[in-house]
Amino acid sequence: MSSIIQLLPDHVANQIAAGEVVQRPASVVKELIENAVDAGATEIKLIVKDAGKTLIQVIDNGKGMSVTDARLCFERHATSKIRHAEDLFSLHTKGFRGEALASIAAIAHVEMKTKQDQEELGTHIVIEGSKFVSQEVAVLPKGTSFSVKNLFFNIPARRNFLKSDTVEFRHVIDEFERVALAHANIHFVLFHNGSEMFNLPASNFRQRIVNVFGGKTNEKLVPVKESTEIVEIQGFVGKPEFAKKSRGEQFFFVNDRFIKSPYLHHAVMAAYEGLLKDGCQPSYFLYLDLPPHTIDINIHPTKTEIKFDDEQALYAILRSSIKHSLGQFNVAPVLDFERDATLDTPYDYTGKDAETPLIQVDANFNPFLEEDTKPVTNFSASFSGNMTSGTRSAGSNPSFSAGGYKKETSGQNWESLYVGLKQATEEVEIGEIQLESEEVTGSLFDEHTIDEVSNNRTYQIHKKYIVSPIKSGMLIVDQRRAHQRILYEQFLTNITVHQASSQQLLFPLELYFSKAELAIITELKPSLESTGFVFEAFHDDRVTISGLPVNVAESEVAILLEELIGDLQGELPENSFSQCDRIAKSMARSLAVKTGTYLTEHEQETMVNTLFACKEPNVSPFLKPTFITMRVEDIDKRFAL
Repeated sequence: MSSIIQLLPDHVANQIAAGEVVQRPASVVKELIENAVDAGATEIKLIVKDAGKTLIQVIDNGKGMSVTDARLCFERHATSKIRHAEDLFSLHTKGFRGEALASIAAIAHVEMKTKQDQEELGTHIVIEGSKFVSQEVAVLPKGTSFSVKNLFFNIPARRNFLKSDTVEFRHVIDEFERVALAHANIHFVLFHNGSEMFNLPASNFRQRIVNVFGGKTNEKLVPVKESTEIVEIQGFVGKPEFAKKSRGEQFFFVNDRFIKSPYLHHAVMAAYEGLLKDGCQPSYFLYLDLPPHTIDINIHPTKTEIKFDDEQALYAILRSSIKHSLGQFNVAPVLDFERDATLDTPYDYTGKDAETPLIQVDANFNPFLEEDTKPVTNFSASFSGNMTSGTRSAGSNPSFSAGGYKKETSGQNWESLYVGLKQATEEVEIGEIQLESEEVTGSLFDEHTIDEVSNNRTYQIHKKYIVSPIKSGMLIVDQRRAHQRILYEQFLTNITVHQASSQQLLFPLELYFSKAELAIITELKPSLESTGFVFEAFHDDRVTISGLPVNVAESEVAILLEELIGDLQGELPENSFSQCDRIAKSMARSLAVKTGTYLTEHEQETMVNTLFACKEPNVSPFLKPTFITMRVEDIDKRFAL
């Protein structure tokens, strides 16, 4: 029998490896930026076109490569980061496998320009699908420039699996932010389709977070710092009142490397126990510094998962340090039964000297100098007489009043007020008086209408279900799902058919977002305007809104847009109808009446009638039943013996 096992050619092996390392344009961005960081660059520029499908270029001012290294770096398992297997447990660099550049070169057109500081000339290499096209000497500045064009040009199936430009660029921004947050001492710049998206100068950790996520982030941060033999923790967590529904602003960095750890995330959530609303997620930016020999990074191709030697101790330290910071900065509530809050000194008066109060007294003021008042001696005498007798009560003493000294009034004074008025008012009987409320109430419905309404009366059960009688039995409606269906069809009609009316705000509303969130809102602007939103202006870190849909309250706008961004950040469809459908679903879910909300009888009837006026009343927008029916026969069977 002939042998059937054979070695794969290098270009095939590289394409297979590329499937693990390069999943989308964001993977190329991550690998190239991390290589620039390892090269000791102080300024890194990222240029992207068409979300990375057409061009990804990373320019750095690092140490560069020699002629030999420039050619060898594209070979498989060629790296300058490690020499022996033991080096895997003392890593101080981002990369170490030597697979990234070989994988990228296998599925794209790559152009590299590099030069070392001590050399006069640099090297210019062009590779297409693992094949070296040219290698030339060129006059170049210090550092390295990688240009990756036409990603997946030789694997059309992989290219077809890429999402829309909006989704892919969102992933590019995610990778860019992760590296930029981990290295605040490096100047990062990001350009997309010729426009500058980020310009992050070298700064400290707090300022880098503010530059990435907007100026309003500064007031949300609570510093965390703890140093132990096991780990050194520093960073920031968000205040509980700024928690969001989405999990976007959550970052763990271990030895300046971004990681994902559900176990450590649980430790953070445990520190916030009792401080967050249901379903809300806190923001955190935590930098953990551990000895390299206590962690293992080489367990996943993307290097975002890490194994720790002592996870339990790390969990306890992280949880207690966050809890301590929340309490130290008066974010967590503290019970002190001995403290008198009325004795607290306001912040405005801290450090000020006490001043003697100025009191002005009118020495000539006497409240008893009026003409119709009794002398003070009469009041004093009667009061003392009442106290000495001990047998007469205060009510039996004509000179004593429980409310204090009383001024006598003359009967002629009040009678003179009614001089000239009609004296026949006393003859009016109460039964002849018709109050306005009775008159209006009586004219709203006639008797026939009242009987008809009472026969079709609806009931609310547990502030969750609406029960309405029908001919065959009864109808039970889920109020939240029914309202979702009603709002969904309304929004979808407004977006696709005609523009909805909007209510103008007296004072424009300003909402702050990050650059990535602003990009999504800009993309959705036409559809949102069709639902009734009026955008007055777009700024670098905020949006000014001057009009809202009629059924949206001003207090709900921030939550509505936040949930909409969270729903659409992951997967934003390419065609506009699907995009409108997603927007209508997200807005319907956010604005639908919540379970536990009391509805009046009129609101219940309106919801039931409007539901059955919809095109598809049977299911909610998320394909869940909105109502069930119970026949009289089914109820009879329940009572059958």
